Amino acid sequence: MLRVYVRHNDHLAPHDVHVGADENPPLPPGAIPWIDLLNPSVDEDRYVENVVGVSIPTREEMQEIEMSSRLYSENGGEFMTIAAVAYLDTDEPIVTPITFVLKGATLVTVRYAEPRPFMMFNARVQKPGAVPCGNGEQIMLSLLEALIDRIADAMERVGVKIDTISREVFRDANKGGSSRSRDFQGVLVNIGREGDLLSMIRESLVSMTRVLTYHTAVAEEGDKRAVKDMRQRIRSIQRDISSLTDHSTYLSSKVTFLLDATLGLINLEQNQIIKIFSIAAVCLMPPTLIASIYGMNFKHMPELEWTFGYPLALLLMVVMGLLPFVYFRKKGWL
Repeated sequence: MLRVYVRHNDHLAPHDVHVGADENPPLPPGAIPWIDLLNPSVDEDRYVENVVGVSIPTREEMQEIEMSSRLYSENGGEFMTIAAVAYLDTDEPIVTPITFVLKGATLVTVRYAEPRPFMMFNARVQKPGAVPCGNGEQIMLSLLEALIDRIADAMERVGVKIDTISREVFRDANKGGSSRSRDFQGVLVNIGREGDLLSMIRESLVSMTRVLTYHTAVAEEGDKRAVKDMRQRIRSIQRDISSLTDHSTYLSSKVTFLLDATLGLINLEQNQIIKIFSIAAVCLMPPTLIASIYGMNFKHMPELEWTFGYPLALLLMVVMGLLPFVYFRKKGWL
């Protein structure tokens, strides 16, 4: 899908442009600070390349991990790719590449997912005076701010979930049930899910930091006045990213601690189970010994003529089985 945003005073008006093999429609009249490509076709890529004068990277090129493939300049345009986190409200968040192409006053965004900040920004940018949208650079910074705000909200939810998991792991056995009644498998799955999301968030924050650093370095070689106007805003975004990065590190350490604690509790539970089996085996040894002695087929056994020999043997088995249990209980081993 190809969507073109035309500036009207202090807001933007979106226009969908339908491009096909036999269709080459003209752009809507007016200044165009933003062109958005969502799952673009080959024809849409060629159309935008002819309009802007730069080559649009393919999805495979956007997913390369080399810095030279994510941050570079070509034909007067800046190419900057970030790793954005999408579908944060679902159980299956993903990391998707989003490329910002700055050519003069025009921004081209290339993406293959629909992060919620883009939808929210699309609605806000159509309201007069809602966000700065004079040129492509302002739109790019506004999009980054929207992505960062979304990440901050997601990290707040992660913090709440981690606190809930912590209470589940360290709850009092007398109040919340014995350790054997806890679903440690579910706890491990929840810990792993939150840890995976935090790793995605950290990857996204690092990529945004690199993009801002690269853009600042490139802009300093150009219009000094423009750099001075944007420098304070970029610093504010970098401070937000740094704060979120520190908080994600803190949450990651809590996740690691909870993982270690949960595995430790599982080991304790397994040791307790082995202990119970071992004690049960010891308790059954004396009755087994008595049963073995009186189960032997010898002709001359004085006890064979006893009237109460059989009940006495049963009583001895019970007594000898209870004596080790009472002893272990008194020692505190049970």
